[in-house]
Amino acid sequence: MSRKVFVVNNSGHDFSTAEEFGELVYLSEGMFNSFDLNKMYRMFAELLVDSTPEDYILMSGLPQMNMIASAIFGYMHGRVNILLYSSRNNNYQFKEIVLGNLIDNNRNND
Repeated sequence: MSRKVFVVNNSGHDFSTAEEFGELVYLSEGMFNSFDLNKMYRMFAELLVDSTPEDYILMSGLPQMNMIASAIFGYMHGRVNILLYSSRNNNYQFKEIVLGNLIDNNRNND
C-alpha cells in the first residue's frame, strides 16, 4: 500500500518535492472563507476517510484549514504525521505527533 500526502490547500505552489513521501491528494483548492469551518470540515472528512495512520498532512493554506485537517486525522488515527516545508533546505520535513502520550504521562504523575 502506498502512502498518501494530503495537501490541505492547493494554492498554486509547487508541491512536487513532497511526492517522495507519497501520492499527493488535495483536500481543497484556491481561496476559502476563513469563517466557513463547517464547509472545511465536511470536505476534509469526506477525503480523509480513506487515510491510514501512515499517511501525511502537508500544511498549506489557512491556519483554520490546517487545524481542521489535523484534528480529523488525529481523531481517526491517534496521531498526526505532518509535513512542513523548510525553505532553508528546500524540502519537506516530517514531524509526528502521537496524541495523548504527554497528556497520559502527566496524568499518571499526579
